[in-house]
Amino acid sequence: MSSLQRRLCDASRSGVYRVARADAVDDALQGSGLRLARVTLGKGAGKAEILRQLARALAFPAWFGGNWDALEDCLGDLSWSGAAGHVVLVEGAAQAVADDVGVLRDILASAAASWCERGRPFFAVFVGGADDLPQLHRERK
Repeated sequence: MSSLQRRLCDASRSGVYRVARADAVDDALQGSGLRLARVTLGKGAGKAEILRQLARALAFPAWFGGNWDALEDCLGDLSWSGAAGHVVLVEGAAQAVADDVGVLRDILASAAASWCERGRPFFAVFVGGADDLPQLHRERK
């Protein structure tokens, strides 16, 4: 088990992070029992597109209301997935509407804290940019 996989399986370290490259996360998730939800945001993606991408990536149930409150509700449940934990990998956030990405980050941080309290890993990982977020792991050069 790699150090990154150990970190991702450690619920106490759940949170919102950044990485330079997605492939390290992909590799670390192999055999971990964690579910990867890959969200790709395009240029100018706003609230509606962000919510649509998350609903698709996390296979939200039909009752998902397509708003921030419903996102919080779904992220706080995830019972339909059956996974040991979750990693939401967000690519392209630097191209999306900054205010909406800010709201998304806040909601993801709240979900991570909630899952941490329940002893289940939940990580939101932003690829590239997001320099104000802590690094998920030290990358080898």
